[in-house]
Amino acid sequence: MSINSLGQLYFEHLQILHKQRTAKENEEEASVDTSQENQEDLGLWEEKFGKFVDIKANGPSSVGLDFSLHEFEHLYGIPQHAESHRLKNTRDGDAYRLYNLDVYGYQIYDKMGIYGSVPYLLAHKLGRTIGIFWLNASETLVEINTEPAVEYTLTQMGPVAAKQKVRSRTHVHWMSESGIIDVFLLTGPTPSDVFRQYSHLTGTQAMPPLFSLGYHQCRWNYEDEQDVKAVDAGFDEHDIPYDAMWLDIEHTEGKRYFTWDQKRFPNPKKMQELLRSKKRKLVVISDPHIKIDPDYSVYVKAKDQGFFVRNQEGEDFEGVCWPGLSSYLDFTNPKVRGWYSSLFAFPVYQGSTDILFLWNDMNEPSVFRGPEQTMQKNAIHHGNWEHRELHNIYGFYHQMATAEGLIQRSKGKERPFVLTRSFFAGSQKYGAVWTGDNTAEWSYLKISIPMLLTLSITGISFCGADIGGFIGNPETELLVRWYQAGAYQPFFRGHATMNTKRREPWLFGEEYTRLIREAIRERYGLLPYWYSLFYHAHVASQPVMRPLWVEFPNELKTFDMEDEYMLGSALLVHPVTEPKATIVDVFLPGSNEVWYDCKTFACWEGGCTVKIPVALDTIPVFQRGGSVVPIKTTVGKSTGWMTESSYGLRVALSTKGSSVGELYLDDGHSFQYLHQQQFLHRKFSFCSSVLINSSADQRGHYPSKCVVEQILVLGLRKEPSSVITHSSDGKEQPVAFMYCAKTSTLNLKKLSLNIATDWEALIWLAMRQNITTYQSRYDAHGSTDPCGSLLPAAPSVLTASTLQHSLTHTSSHQASST
Repeated sequence: MSINSLGQLYFEHLQILHKQRTAKENEEEASVDTSQENQEDLGLWEEKFGKFVDIKANGPSSVGLDFSLHEFEHLYGIPQHAESHRLKNTRDGDAYRLYNLDVYGYQIYDKMGIYGSVPYLLAHKLGRTIGIFWLNASETLVEINTEPAVEYTLTQMGPVAAKQKVRSRTHVHWMSESGIIDVFLLTGPTPSDVFRQYSHLTGTQAMPPLFSLGYHQCRWNYEDEQDVKAVDAGFDEHDIPYDAMWLDIEHTEGKRYFTWDQKRFPNPKKMQELLRSKKRKLVVISDPHIKIDPDYSVYVKAKDQGFFVRNQEGEDFEGVCWPGLSSYLDFTNPKVRGWYSSLFAFPVYQGSTDILFLWNDMNEPSVFRGPEQTMQKNAIHHGNWEHRELHNIYGFYHQMATAEGLIQRSKGKERPFVLTRSFFAGSQKYGAVWTGDNTAEWSYLKISIPMLLTLSITGISFCGADIGGFIGNPETELLVRWYQAGAYQPFFRGHATMNTKRREPWLFGEEYTRLIREAIRERYGLLPYWYSLFYHAHVASQPVMRPLWVEFPNELKTFDMEDEYMLGSALLVHPVTEPKATIVDVFLPGSNEVWYDCKTFACWEGGCTVKIPVALDTIPVFQRGGSVVPIKTTVGKSTGWMTESSYGLRVALSTKGSSVGELYLDDGHSFQYLHQQQFLHRKFSFCSSVLINSSADQRGHYPSKCVVEQILVLGLRKEPSSVITHSSDGKEQPVAFMYCAKTSTLNLKKLSLNIATDWEALIWLAMRQNITTYQSRYDAHGSTDPCGSLLPAAPSVLTASTLQHSLTHTSSHQASST
């Protein structure tokens, strides 16, 4: 990488308006300094946008710098745009714009900024990944100019032509309207290294409460308490799990946040107790604009304490939003954030309970009738900073204050859940993000994948898109496909605007209800895996939803792929995004990899594209050989009903016949995992026909009665003669099993292996081979498993003689196979 190789370093000095200087100063400098007058003539001190005039108190104050990335052609990041995952060359078109705006039904494949901004990009090539974090919250443009590698013929010398090869490079030019040049270069060298380096600067993804990984039901608006009750009952009646009911702005008294419409929602606590009895939650909206109303206590207290953004004249800024004429809280002021957080206390927020969580919307900030429907750039914030300096970080501070409020109301014990529409670098510390006001069209389903991948690699793992499209009425096939895609994306919420047809999952006929039910239930079955992925995002900065190039950084074909992705390192997902599709081309990366169809268990070699038949009930999902995926064997009405339900393990063998995987478990809602080390982190390893459950982190302790009741081994080429389990207390148990030669799968059922304790499951393929293998294993390693996991140090180490005894003991208990 080289810096300023194009000479585009630019740094304008703050100035005093020429007309405000004294006559004497003007006389002294008139003969030597005409640059400012020229700037004024060019309109650089004063700009007009429609009826709005932006007066720049300190003159033009832009900064810029260029970076040349040698041999890099693939760049990613700088959300949020409804664009491809790989950043495009801007030489002949618009630059990427980072400027948070409320854009209803945004255009796709467009570089204009929408709701959030993360001024951070990654560049990747074979063998190296780097990052650039441009820390600036003002309006920013990013130009990208890639020069591909070329080979020139220099001279013709007889029969031999002299040639020179020019290597590829990409120039990145950052330009911000104001602020300073504050840039961090992340040197990698791997994608994981860059993710970790970035998290040291901005923080990791907050550990979400478990309920928030379930399905969320929302629309603008559920009409009243009876409507909420009926929708909630509908999920139970149709056996569809869900975790949270959402209420939009109509639940308030005239769009006054922290209030309830007394006619529609006269008993909010009773409504919440109904949801609590079903182990479900309520999420309500709270926007940053405050209705100007002398009888509205929130407005009065904020005004009395000077907590609103001010205009150029020093008065409270006023703009129009949902309540009508409103003022906007200045969340850049720590005192305002502290006060706002206090509004969530139960005695203050009347009608709220501990199952109520928050949704921050319109926090770009959205100002109807404002320039580009946002706040004027010369509005004044805390410390006399102009809005232009910090526009893109306004929503970040709003979400921060909301999350802190939810933590404070529980006296620091409970994790918050806050969804925000506007965001900035570091927003991952405070909750989730979604892609805003999308449209019920196939193209928006398709573009949601690269949009979410881009958010994920820039630190914001907890992200999603509104299922079915917020605007318009989706056809039933599109709705089903969107549920199937959303079930494999981090934030999973159905939402629709007002005046659209109701679209609860059971309103489209029995067959479509079944398909949507299956998609949602599949999500709930995978929750142990989802939760474990979020733990890794939280502690190790690894994205939950990953572009293929992150997992396969040395496979060139993955660098441009955006129609399929990885969940963690184990699952590959290819949503169906075209109508009436019957076949989907799925690329399975890794020439040394093996992949298993999660539905049929069919095995495929990696490094090729395969044609997968699809019906309306099919979405291609593959498990990577060498992985172990924990699942729940039964699905409840919500996550709360599944706390003590049994686990299953899906063991997919690699080409070497081994697998590893993990499970993270805690109470799902508190900070006890952090403060009291109350968690379980288990490691599963399969090697030499033995599956071992051991501790991945000895610091954790969390009592759990849950058991593993089923183990499915994929890719086992030979039928076992017997299977036994061996627990840390020395007990041995023969296991009934079923083996399918056609799919090479071994199914162990009716197990009762405690998830929190160490145990082994031994699969006997040939008597003498296994005895020899395990004799050498224990002779060489003692209590250490050669696959990398540790057996318990004190209790029961198996010996070859024990294995011989076990084999003899279980020979009469061999189960039938199919």
